[in-house]
Amino acid sequence: MSFADMKKKRGDKLQSLLVETQKINSPSHQGDDDRFWRPELDKSGNGSAVIRFLPAPENEDLPWARVWNHGFQGPGGWYIENSLTTLNQKDPVSDHNSRLWNSGIEANKEIARKQKRRLTYISNVYIVKDSTNPQNEGQVRLYKFGKKIWDKVNDLMNPEFEDETPSNPFDFWEGANFKLKIRKIDGFSNYDKSEFATPTILFDKDEEMETLWKTQHSLSEFTDLKNFKTYEELKEKLERVLGLTTTTPDDLPFNGGTTFTPTDAVKATTQKEKTTATAETETSEEYSYFAKLADQE
Repeated sequence: MSFADMKKKRGDKLQSLLVETQKINSPSHQGDDDRFWRPELDKSGNGSAVIRFLPAPENEDLPWARVWNHGFQGPGGWYIENSLTTLNQKDPVSDHNSRLWNSGIEANKEIARKQKRRLTYISNVYIVKDSTNPQNEGQVRLYKFGKKIWDKVNDLMNPEFEDETPSNPFDFWEGANFKLKIRKIDGFSNYDKSEFATPTILFDKDEEMETLWKTQHSLSEFTDLKNFKTYEELKEKLERVLGLTTTTPDDLPFNGGTTFTPTDAVKATTQKEKTTATAETETSEEYSYFAKLADQE
C-alpha cells in the first residue's frame, strides 16, 4: 500500500482498529535491541518525554504488536518465555495454570495468579522531546509499553461516553502527541498523569511524513513463529523450572516457587548465587529483562 492509499483509507482504518481493540479487551523480551527506546528515569524514579504514536508500517495492518509472555522463578531457575497464546495456540504454562485453578484449592489458585501471563504492546513512535537524552529527538524508535499506557490509547480510540468522538492516536494528520509522565509510587512506575495533547498534524508537508513512515520498523516480526519455542520445548523447560519429573503426575502443582514483581525480581536476581558459567549468563539476562519490566509496569 502506498503512502497516498494509507492517507486516503485512514478513516476506514480507525474503524478496524476499534474492532480489533474490542477483541483485545476481551477476556520475550528484546534484550538490548537498540531499535527500542525507553525514557530514562532520574534517581527518584521519575521521568518524562513527549512521543507520537505512528501508523502501521508499510505493508502491515496494525500500528501495534501485542505479545503475551511469562516470567517467574522456580527451584530449577527462571522461566522467561513468549507465550504461544500470542498466536492463539495452546501454551504449557496456561494449561498448567488452568489445572491449578480448576483444582478449586485456593493455594493453587494463588500460584496460578503468580505465574499468569503478561501482556506487552510494541509500537513505532516518533520522539518529539527527550530532555534527558535530546539526541533521541526526531528519531523513529520502537516503544514497548504495558496496560496502563494501552488503556489511555484505547480510551482515545474507544471512548466510554457517547458524547466523546473516537480519535486515532496513530494518525499522522489527526493524531496527538503523548505526554509521558512517570512517577515512582510505592516502588512502581506510575503513568496516571500521562496524557494526550490536543490533536494536531505531525508535519506540515505530506512528503516529510511519508519519509518518516518509510523509516518505521516492522512490527509483524514480534509475532512471527520464529520468536516462539514449540509447545514441547516450552513444556520441557516448565517442568525443569518447576522441579517436576517424569514420575510426578502432570497435574500435581508445584507449591514452592516464587514469582516477583519486576521490581522485586531485580533485587532477587542480583542476589542469586552464580554456580556455573551458564548460570552467570542467564542471571545477567534475567536482571536486564526484569530491570526493563520494572519501568514498564
